Amino acid sequence: MKERLPYGVSLLGALLGLIFGFYSTLDYSAHLDRRLHDVHCSFIPGAAPTSEAEACRAAMYSPYSAFFKDAYWGGIPISLFALGAFSFFLGFAAYLLISGSGAPKRSRLFFAVVGSTPLVVSLTMLTISLTQLGSVCKTCAGIYIGSTVLAIGAWWGAAVKPPTAPAKQGNVAPTLAMDGAPKDRPSPALGILLPIGWLAALGLLTLLPSLVYAAQVPDQRPYLGQCGKLKQASADKDKLLKLVTARSVRQATLFEDPLCPTCRAFHERLVHEDIFDKLNAELALFPLDNECNWMLDTALHPGACTVSKAVICGGDQSRQVLDWAYENQEQLSAAGKAGKDPLRAAIQQRWGPSMMNCIDTKTTKDTLNRHLQFAAANSIPVSTPQIYLSGQRICDEDTDIGLRYTLGQLAPELFK
Repeated sequence: MKERLPYGVSLLGALLGLIFGFYSTLDYSAHLDRRLHDVHCSFIPGAAPTSEAEACRAAMYSPYSAFFKDAYWGGIPISLFALGAFSFFLGFAAYLLISGSGAPKRSRLFFAVVGSTPLVVSLTMLTISLTQLGSVCKTCAGIYIGSTVLAIGAWWGAAVKPPTAPAKQGNVAPTLAMDGAPKDRPSPALGILLPIGWLAALGLLTLLPSLVYAAQVPDQRPYLGQCGKLKQASADKDKLLKLVTARSVRQATLFEDPLCPTCRAFHERLVHEDIFDKLNAELALFPLDNECNWMLDTALHPGACTVSKAVICGGDQSRQVLDWAYENQEQLSAAGKAGKDPLRAAIQQRWGPSMMNCIDTKTTKDTLNRHLQFAAANSIPVSTPQIYLSGQRICDEDTDIGLRYTLGQLAPELFK
């Protein structure tokens, strides 16, 4: 019984990884219909989606969620590889659990070594989540926990010594097999071929779900760029902020709200994908705050008008002010909900009294109003973010998991 228990632990770990990998893949593949879906983000498998799923959504939209994003709309989610690998480990753990002391020593050592690979991958992804995304999704954490439990059981099993068989009485020669090896031991050739066969099975099972998925990914090219165009003949366009760099290769118009969480995530993705600096960008500030935006009855993001004015007042440093607003969005949003004074104090603390003097001028107010007039003249939906490449709107459904593929199709120069 003692030699079986570790593999019961490994079986549990593999099962956890398989379940959480399944729900992660389910969330990802649901977006293939080009619609916005809720995301399961819970330590309870199968729990109903909640509004507290931003960490999981950020992970899903990040550059690290899938391979081959240039070749397939949305790419091939890495959770598919986890599904195949955990399926193999589940079967191998079940074999060792049933075999007990009858399992060859090489099978236990093999399981300990390869059973640690999910843990290595999990530690790598955890580091990326903490350093690049700033959060860890619960579904991902479930896979990390499953990988850890799997590895613990695998090495525990390798360390447990199987019970010693009782010595044979008398001078009895070992029974020989046809090849001359003792009957209770596998031949040397078989001892080499077995691990190779196991590795081949692991590789096949790891790749198989991804190959099936890749064959089923729908062709989204006919739908790209079918969401309308921007009217370029607006006098208010001259008031937009120019965010141009030496690397800019493609004209783009962005509509953003500095206190919009989705805008922040979108902005961060463009930066992480090394796309933002290649855009000859014109920024139209579109705060979802009825203090300045007459298209709204209530403020979705209180204080967004004030922060938008701060971005305008940044002048040559508008990009830096925008980045600062996104980096400190939670604190600024909380200050905006608390009232004007806390928000103004936060802005003044970072940018000084001259910034506040600029925010309060009629010129700044008029400039922001021109941004909103530009949005209204072009019938921009009251929603952020919006991006137009050379006047052609990128559909909302193409700004999530399919963003890199869409930009690669419509603006391949961004990836050269």
